[in-house]
Amino acid sequence: MSDNENPKPYDAVLGGQNPVPEGAAVLGGIEGVKLRLSNENPEVRITALYQALNYGEPGLDLVVKALEDESPQLQIKAHSLLIPLSEPYVKQALAEFNPYNLKLETIETVTVNRCGEIIQRQEHLAKYFVENLVNGINLEMAYIPSGTFLMGSSPTEKDSNENERPQHQVTVKPFYMGKFSVTQAQWKAIAALPKIERKLKLDPSYFKGDNRPVERVSWYDVIEFFSRLSEATGKKYRLPSEAEWEYACRAGTTTAFHYGETITGELANYDASFTYADEPKREWREQTIPVGQFPPNAFGLYDMHGNVWEWCQDNWHENYRRAPKDGSSWNTKAWNFIFGSPFRRVVRSGSWFSLADWCRCTQRFSHDDEFELIPSLTNDRYYIKSNIGFRVVCEIF
Repeated sequence: MSDNENPKPYDAVLGGQNPVPEGAAVLGGIEGVKLRLSNENPEVRITALYQALNYGEPGLDLVVKALEDESPQLQIKAHSLLIPLSEPYVKQALAEFNPYNLKLETIETVTVNRCGEIIQRQEHLAKYFVENLVNGINLEMAYIPSGTFLMGSSPTEKDSNENERPQHQVTVKPFYMGKFSVTQAQWKAIAALPKIERKLKLDPSYFKGDNRPVERVSWYDVIEFFSRLSEATGKKYRLPSEAEWEYACRAGTTTAFHYGETITGELANYDASFTYADEPKREWREQTIPVGQFPPNAFGLYDMHGNVWEWCQDNWHENYRRAPKDGSSWNTKAWNFIFGSPFRRVVRSGSWFSLADWCRCTQRFSHDDEFELIPSLTNDRYYIKSNIGFRVVCEIF
């Protein structure tokens, strides 16, 4: 056999008659790689990505194209294969795919029907960065892409309220949001830093536990938390606007909950002894629980329904007439005709104490920013004071 007849490294070898050089692609050359990349088996497709790199620029183009594949696993593998390469167009593709050099992870979301039965499981690619605080305590910050969504509820949504209307389109810029409500361990780490404007209690929560969400913190306590966190990290941390919160909670969904038509006690911490749709009744836990116990939404955020209410940046308004459409916080003062106070802030999410309808994506409530409105109730563990925590937002740096 002449040298011209022997396969060279990375030649396509159709099999059997000639020796196969180490690392050679087998069965169909670049066309075979394309064929395997269309296979339904993820392992076959990932193997094909490795093989594609053996075919020069045409193969590299296939790996770059895989960054846009529907499979998060394939996206992550393509990303890892391209990272060491120096070709300018590869660097450009990586910059467009992951502009802030974030960590990548595959997550699974679930969708339920009105009976609370899981009818779909879907993989997504989530991006995030880790903010190191102290003593191994970190903040995990999910990347929330820009987008336009319909904020508020329609009159036909079950148990919706007039204060959730009128529905209106809002365009949101990209930002980072904490994967979880701020935990007691994270609160203690920042509360121990030097005072900027006001003192913070190291351990304000009623329900104790490092990985439980912090609660019994006022809106002004939270602002002090962000001042200290921003100074310590050099980044701009703040509360989400109400629009950012709802956009992040929905994560592209349009149903009452990001899980679908209802929620269950297996998906959220709320008073599941009452039902929203046709789901079965479950136990009421009667307390907060550690964060991250339930499936995330498509942005990689956990506990967006229940556990603790979460402060937003905005002042309370009775409806969305004249609300901003750019995702910014709505900070004009508005008199609250029910409570007779202009100093009330928006809270979202519902809590361990809430019924399911109070945990909907669009449900809004207001609360006094210093907890002084109903002093006779502030020591009652069932009062909303022990239901309010918060989630952090970091502006794109």
